[in-house]
Order: sequence, then structure tokens, then C-alpha cells
Amino acid sequence: MLNEFLILMKQELLLCIILFITLILKISDNENSPRNWAGIVNSLLLINFLAGFILPTTGELFNGMYKVTELMIFEKNMLNLGLLVVSLMAHPCIKTHKHLPEFYMLIISTLIGMFFMISSGNLLLFYVGLELSTIPMAALANFNLNKSSSSEAGMKMILSSAFSSALLLMGVSFIYGTTGSFSFVQITSQLDNNALQVFAFVLLFTGFAFKLSVVPFHFWTADVYEGAPVPVAAYLSVVSKAAVAFVFITVLYKVFGTMANIWYVLLFLTSVLTIGIGNIFAVRQENIKRFLAFSSIAQVGFILVGISSGTQAGEASMIYFLLIYLFSNLGAFGVVNVVSSMSGKENISDYKGFYKTNPALSWFLTISLFSLAGVPPTAGFFGKLFLLTSGASTGNYLLVGYAAINMIVSMYYYLRIVKAIFMDENAMPIANIKAGIIPGIAIAICVIGILVTGFAGGVYNYIYSLSSGI
Repeated sequence: MLNEFLILMKQELLLCIILFITLILKISDNENSPRNWAGIVNSLLLINFLAGFILPTTGELFNGMYKVTELMIFEKNMLNLGLLVVSLMAHPCIKTHKHLPEFYMLIISTLIGMFFMISSGNLLLFYVGLELSTIPMAALANFNLNKSSSSEAGMKMILSSAFSSALLLMGVSFIYGTTGSFSFVQITSQLDNNALQVFAFVLLFTGFAFKLSVVPFHFWTADVYEGAPVPVAAYLSVVSKAAVAFVFITVLYKVFGTMANIWYVLLFLTSVLTIGIGNIFAVRQENIKRFLAFSSIAQVGFILVGISSGTQAGEASMIYFLLIYLFSNLGAFGVVNVVSSMSGKENISDYKGFYKTNPALSWFLTISLFSLAGVPPTAGFFGKLFLLTSGASTGNYLLVGYAAINMIVSMYYYLRIVKAIFMDENAMPIANIKAGIIPGIAIAICVIGILVTGFAGGVYNYIYSLSSGI
């Protein structure tokens, strides 16, 4: 029993060990410089990522409360990679911060919560994991202690999270009241789709919509991204959203599959609003972090299109797209982070003439933006293609057509930045920036990932073999 526990929960236990080591180093550290801190933690996170591929054992613990499948292992490995890239990316931003150890403690704590969410077979474990992944994020959003905008970001993050958690918890209580269980398996067998259960599901859906920044529950997103440190905004936009999306599709497909006709309508309406509003507001942004915030909102709309099919292809295309999105968005945020840390500039207009002084960073940012826009032959094109194809497979032609048109519209605001980089003149362009080895590695990982996942068809086929649909 103990061996089974250690093997099945090895990814959570490894993160707990790293968190404990970080705490011990913090208590005993009198001489280590931030450079040593970053090196130690990044090495541990690399070991943690590689260990995720060792002994990929499946099973369950605690009477089905905690489950591990091959798909869950793959999802956790994705998040481990995301954390490693964000940690590498954060080096120039936090290397002189007096609370650098606390940054690692908080961000590792959030990932532990996400892992418990993904492996939950019970609403209580899911909720505990959700709160563990959310509360430290508010502290991370407020990590720039000398900036009022960062304090505002932390406050908005905690208030919006508290409100969404309250709605979700109310839905959980109604589900328990009508089914008599918190277990996903038992809930499924007890559903008869009465009015109270439908209302409870809508509350659950609303809670997830807040976490995913689905319109009209997106109002916190841009302000939090703008005020938070760039690595934290990147982590929020990619790792946090991916974890919630993984659980969201499990809840829809495996627990509330009998309500497919209801959640399809909700997904249809919210995806239309999310893609449209995300595109409209992305066009208007001048701050590049706010721009990437509304870009991420629009990307969530495309994810909802894929999920709405309720098929194996829908689940596979969503996970495949999130893998591509991880590389694409973190690549863009990686360049923005280096520029922000070295020059303090965060407006799109600051990037005019950027290619003349920083050709390498310009190309890295351009490749990432092309992938986010879905420009072939980057991986983003194939990701969105599979999402739209899975949506069309069940006859959702109106929704797919709307998403395809908006995909073309989105190219305008992505190419606007590319135009500023390569074609616009700037009397005082951003000076030449030396990214440094550590953040350079993070950006290189993302660019390589964009190219590899786009041309290696086996990646999607592997994910498809792990997924199941309703």
C-alpha cells in the first residue's frame, strides 16, 4: 500500500520535497546570492520534470478520491515543463528581489494544488486543490511590492477568486444535496437532470468560467496581468488556465456527460462572446501585457469550440492546443519579460524599430506571435485547425465558421506588433538587450517547442490515444 502511494503520488511528493528543500534553504541561508538560489531551484525543477516520465503508473487511492491515468500524467508533465520555463524566464525579473525564495515557495505551492485538481475523483479534493492553486497566486500577483498596480492586481485576483469559488462551492453543495455524494462516479450514476441539478451545474460552470477568463467573467484578467510581474502573468495565462481546462473537460465529459445538451448551449454562447470580445479589446490595447491578456481570452474561446464537440477528438485537440499555447504564449512573454526587466518598457509602441537593435529577440517574438495567430506553418495553425475540425465533426458549422472568421480577424492585432518591430521607424528604439543565458534558454525551449509540435504529427496522435471523450 505504501509503495503504491509513493509511486502514484510521486509527482506531488516530489514538488513537496522541493518546497521543503526551498524552505530549509531559506531558513539556513545567510550567504547565498540570488544567482545561487535560482540555480538550485531551477536544477530541482529540471529533475522534477524529468522524473515525471519515470514509472508512469496508473491507479487510484483513497477509495477513488485520487486517480492517476496516462492522460493525467501527460498533463502534469506539461505543467511541470511550464513551471520550469517560467522559473527560467523569471530570472532577470526577480534575481534582485528580497523575497526571491518566497516566489519559488508560492509558485510551487500553486502547482501542487493544480496536480491535486487534475487527479481528483471527488469534488472535495478538487475544491481543496483549487484553493491551494489560487490563494498563493494572489500573493504572486502582488509580488512587486513597490508598485501600487501590483497591489491592485493582487486585490482583484483574490476578490474575483473568492467570488468564483463561492459560486462553485454553492454548486458543489447543491450537487451533494441532490446526489448524496461528492464522488465523480457516484454523482454520474445519480444524475437525473432535474431543475436543481441543472442550476447546480450552471453554478459549477460559472466557477470554471471565472478561472478560465471566459466572457462575461473576464473582467479581472487584464488588470491582474498588467499589474503582476511578467513571469506571474505568463504563469497565470498558461499553466493556471491549462490546469483548470484539464479539470473542466473531465467534469463535462466524465461527470456531466448526461447534460451534454445543456453544456453545449453554454459553451456555444460563451465561446462566441469570448472570441469576439477578446478580439475587439485586443485590437485596442497599447500595453503589451494587457494585449496578451485579451489575446489569451480569445484563445480560451477557441478552446471552448473544441470542447463543445464532446468527442475524443475534442479532448485531444484541446490538450494538443494547450501544449502549443504553452510554448507560444510563454515564448512571447519571455521576450516581453526580458525587455521589461532591462528597459522598463511595456507598450507596443516601444517595440517600433525593435528589429534594428535586437534582431534575435525580434524573430523569437515574431515566431511566438505567428503561432498565437495561427499562421502556417507554425504549430498554432495546426492547433487551431484541430480545434475547429473537432468542432465541425459534430455539425457545429455555425460556431466553427464564426471562430474561423475571428481567427482571420485576430491576425490583424498580432501582425500589428510584427509591423511595429520590422517596419515602423523609431527615433529612439529600445537599446540592444543581452537576454542572458537563463532566460535565453527559456525562450529557446519555447521556440523549439513551437517548431517541433507543429511538424511532429506523432504528438497529436499520442494525445489522441490517451483521450476518450464522453
